[in-house]
Amino acid sequence: MKKNDIVEGRIQEIRFPNKGIVVIDEGKIIVKGGIEGQKVKVRITKKKNDKILGEIIKVIEKAPYEQKALCPHFGDCGGCNYQNVPYHQQLKIKEKQIRRLLAPFSLREEQFLGIEPSPKEWEYRNKMEFSFGDEVKGGPLALGMRKRKSFYEVVTATDCQIVDEDFRCILGIVLDYFQKKEIPFYHKKTHKGVLRHLVVRKGMKTGEVLVNLVTSSQTEFDLDALAEKIQKTLPRGFLKGFLHTIYDGVADVVKSDETRIIYGQDFFTEELLGLTFKISAYSFFQTNTLGAEKLYSIVRDFAGETKGKTIFDLYCGTGTISQVMAPVAKEVIGIEIVEEAVEVAKANAKLNGLDNCTFIAGDVLTKVEELTQKPDLIILDPPRDGIHPKAIHKIIDFGAPEIVYVSCKPTSLVRDLEIFLQEGYRIKKVKCMDMFPNTVHVETVCLMSRK
Repeated sequence: MKKNDIVEGRIQEIRFPNKGIVVIDEGKIIVKGGIEGQKVKVRITKKKNDKILGEIIKVIEKAPYEQKALCPHFGDCGGCNYQNVPYHQQLKIKEKQIRRLLAPFSLREEQFLGIEPSPKEWEYRNKMEFSFGDEVKGGPLALGMRKRKSFYEVVTATDCQIVDEDFRCILGIVLDYFQKKEIPFYHKKTHKGVLRHLVVRKGMKTGEVLVNLVTSSQTEFDLDALAEKIQKTLPRGFLKGFLHTIYDGVADVVKSDETRIIYGQDFFTEELLGLTFKISAYSFFQTNTLGAEKLYSIVRDFAGETKGKTIFDLYCGTGTISQVMAPVAKEVIGIEIVEEAVEVAKANAKLNGLDNCTFIAGDVLTKVEELTQKPDLIILDPPRDGIHPKAIHKIIDFGAPEIVYVSCKPTSLVRDLEIFLQEGYRIKKVKCMDMFPNTVHVETVCLMSRK
């Protein structure tokens, strides 16, 4: 078997995050984009030593449980992977993947507490970053999600099903407005053009909507009429602010050289577990509000009795977990590298009347050395890549009786757990939380204690 050979086989399992294993006589082929049980035709793309990579070119036979996707963009859009899988089966896939990753730790059955479903399977996202572009080179203006397996092409996602009607309404209004104005999108290759991104955020409990249009500075245009139309047309929520962000950097990211308020204000509010959070255009906040309530409830449950205890919340972001824990703790100290997030955390703690929260701006790697308090509990919620190895050892040196680790990438969790266990901690229990239905992503919460 060599590169470009065509073979047929059945996907035996899906390993995290989206690696299908096709077993044939010559060995195992790793493919992306399929689901367990499908019989597929595969083109070999790479063969090195014992590792064979392939690309699915045709699904010959569907999986027994496979269903018709609800979203008409599924398959073209790069956003969702599992819409053709019933939700209960998605949960089984994710739980099986995490169990497999944790197998080296030999957890007892009572230590692995399964997976919690998202309260909503559809229309659960409170934030979307849509991109401007074209669906085919030289075609009409498009606004939506990146096309699967494409760096440039965009699928106009007017019927996206993981956001609610307000998001779809705004996308349609904005696209129609700029198509009529004939304003071009920003080309990533030539760095010419104007329209870059449309970021929509919504308080799922409050109904408040914040819109942020990101463009280059290459053309000036009036946005008052666009903001007014959105404000008058929203079917469910209400517009709290319309922002115009100007960014001339070459990176394909949402950043700001300057942000102007076209309408209203530059923030919205959301409610979570009885607390109120003020969220700006660039503040981090979990993208599934109802799912976040379940996730943080798991964290609170794993933390146990915290009355009179000092808690460290490392990688605290805008301090959401800190503020959820503060009412049941003596004090909470949060560390976060993004300075703006720390300022937001302080403002929200004040908004919620919490005077036992302290937030420190800086890298966990260096800032933990400055802490003089001894924690009774440490909560870790690091970025996808996990914790810096040097930081892990500094965290371990505190000797906290218990640590709760919240992970958005289980492979990073497993790597970090190996170090914690080598240094005297043991796993007490693990639970998964599905924050992102119809995608490959899953959150994992792990409670550790010192031996």
